[in-house]
Amino acid sequence: MSMETSAESPVPVRTVLQAVGGWIGRLGRIWVEGQITELNRRGGTVYLTLRDPVANMSVRVVGQRAVFDAAGPAVTDGARVVVHARPDFWINRGTFSLNALEVKPVGVGELLARLERLKGVLAAEGLFNPERRRPLPFLPRRIGLICGRDSDAEHDVLQNARRRWPAVRFRIENTAVQGTHAVGEIMAALRGLDADPDIDVIVITRGGGAMEDLLPFSDEALVRAVAATRTPVVSAIGHEQDAPLLDLVADLRASTPTDAAKRVVPDVREQLQLVRRLRDQGRRCVAGRLDREAAWLESVRTRPALADPVQEVERQAEQALALRDRARRALAGALDRAGDHLAHTRARLVALSPAATLRRGYAIAQLPDGSVLRSAADAAVGDELLVRLADGRLAVTVTGPAEPAPGTGGTA
Repeated sequence: MSMETSAESPVPVRTVLQAVGGWIGRLGRIWVEGQITELNRRGGTVYLTLRDPVANMSVRVVGQRAVFDAAGPAVTDGARVVVHARPDFWINRGTFSLNALEVKPVGVGELLARLERLKGVLAAEGLFNPERRRPLPFLPRRIGLICGRDSDAEHDVLQNARRRWPAVRFRIENTAVQGTHAVGEIMAALRGLDADPDIDVIVITRGGGAMEDLLPFSDEALVRAVAATRTPVVSAIGHEQDAPLLDLVADLRASTPTDAAKRVVPDVREQLQLVRRLRDQGRRCVAGRLDREAAWLESVRTRPALADPVQEVERQAEQALALRDRARRALAGALDRAGDHLAHTRARLVALSPAATLRRGYAIAQLPDGSVLRSAADAAVGDELLVRLADGRLAVTVTGPAEPAPGTGGTA
């Protein structure tokens, strides 16, 4: 419960410290996990600082030497341990600490199991999805390099990168790459490089080491920070067999620092050779195209239509004349055949014409109504008939029947 205080009725320091001690005492015994730093053995007492591996927080731990000796030689600076402790508040000095009752080092198997659980959580969130990975620039303007100070990894990256592309530029951030301060320093360097607009790619690298030494590169906070960067990140931690979680979230995983240099910058010799090869290929393509066009042009020039245009005109004129003569012959033949047919038809018409019959001495008698007299019985005495001859017409009157012609046996 809160204290009732004011400027007029303050409480003494001892009251505040006694209340804080009472509140802390209610915690009881607890299990705490952390990383050992500042380990100091004085006589029968051991003093150390237990640091949170993720947050920048720590607590003082005090315990009997026998408690720590029972945990074995694994309890050293940088080791991860689980401490069974009783919270303790020193009222006289107002300091808080944990009184260690039991210490258990976190073994490699336990660490691996925890990393697997963390890996599953991060994978479920999609931090390791391949589609999240961004492509690296072909030739970065400037490369951000996070590495240990004067480390072999730094020298490998710089030397190999400059050997491949002498004009490459770096911004180097030297940080701790193992131990309690590694995660915080690497994250601070990562934020600084990511905020620099001239940095096109960030390389995080260190040499190989024991699995415990590489634990900072599997830290959840660091993995999430890398996933949140806007700049592509290359992970080059340890050797081929080392696989911290940073490798899974980075945009590119390099097997070694040397491999990182090869993957980040192109080889100027290879690029010059590629340029020469492409230039030669382009020249061959252009030369081949020109040769084909020249051959085509030569073939066109040698064609008769272009080599001797007058000859082609004469040939076409001869062909036109031949066609004209052919048309004339065809038309003359058609006219001759049509004339013959017309003459034949005319002869037939003349032969069948009544006028031709009249010219042979026949006559046609017509009654007054214009009908043809076909029988003498059809005409009565006194009828006027119109007799049509070959060269004219006569008007006659019927006076009586005529004498039959000899051998006819009829009447006229």
